Amino acid sequence: MSGANGGLPRRVLVTGADGSIGRATTERLLGLGIAVTALSLDFAAESPADRVIVGDARDDRVVARALEGADAVVHLAAIPHPSLGTPAVVFGTNVVATFTVLAQAGEAGVRRAVIASSINAFGVPMNPNDTMPAYYPLDEDIPADIADGYSLSKQADEASARMAWRRWGISTVALRFPLVKDRDTLLRSAEDAEKDPSAMAREGWAYLDIRDGVRAVELALTAPLTGAHVVGLSAGDLLIDRPAAELLGTYAPAVPVRGPLGERGPLVDLTAARDLLGFEPQHSIHRPDLADDELELGALRA
Repeated sequence: MSGANGGLPRRVLVTGADGSIGRATTERLLGLGIAVTALSLDFAAESPADRVIVGDARDDRVVARALEGADAVVHLAAIPHPSLGTPAVVFGTNVVATFTVLAQAGEAGVRRAVIASSINAFGVPMNPNDTMPAYYPLDEDIPADIADGYSLSKQADEASARMAWRRWGISTVALRFPLVKDRDTLLRSAEDAEKDPSAMAREGWAYLDIRDGVRAVELALTAPLTGAHVVGLSAGDLLIDRPAAELLGTYAPAVPVRGPLGERGPLVDLTAARDLLGFEPQHSIHRPDLADDELELGALRA
């Protein structure tokens, strides 16, 4: 049974289970032999989960039913961008859903929850004002400057996770996802970013292959930890295939750099991801996968 000290859960409730990360997470957990309850407002295609519930993550009764038999939660349900609703709708939907899921899980005795936060939780990437990060690489303690409902909702979600830990003793990991897509979509995004590199400077040109995103979810579910934690994520390099120093010198020359950077990034500090979860990004759109490299090395040794 999953709990404060980690280990594989028997059943996981995945909210937002019809989204891209939700479906990939469901498939990953099932592949590990973990039963999954999938909750979504609707399903565009059949879910592979053995329990499928159509309903709203803001509804106490729906969530309570979805939590039956679960000993861990992956909460992904959200309006994922401020353009998809009014500020009040985006903020209210996201915050109420997160609080409802965490509160119901806490009351049910669940001891581990992973929630989707965002690189936007510190507010600068989506800020309509002329503002830049306080420093690079971006870390979990970077000062916030929030001017949109979506970013504010992610800050509130992280606060709700801390409250849930203090109130119910449910250990939580809030994963600050950057742009998370499959490889082909990321390659198209990289082409678009090259046309105007300044557009992604405030989020450090960060991206994450969806396979690494799902791996981070798995590690957050099973790592031996207690408490409430916020964890930044990124690939090991940048969406734009240029030296980090060149990009910063051109598009963020006035922003301090704290500590050494790899030649090609990342510009997100992965210390917490490595130390707390044992996470290391494996996939890059600019180089062969590490798994492929290892297979090639094994063939050479043979």
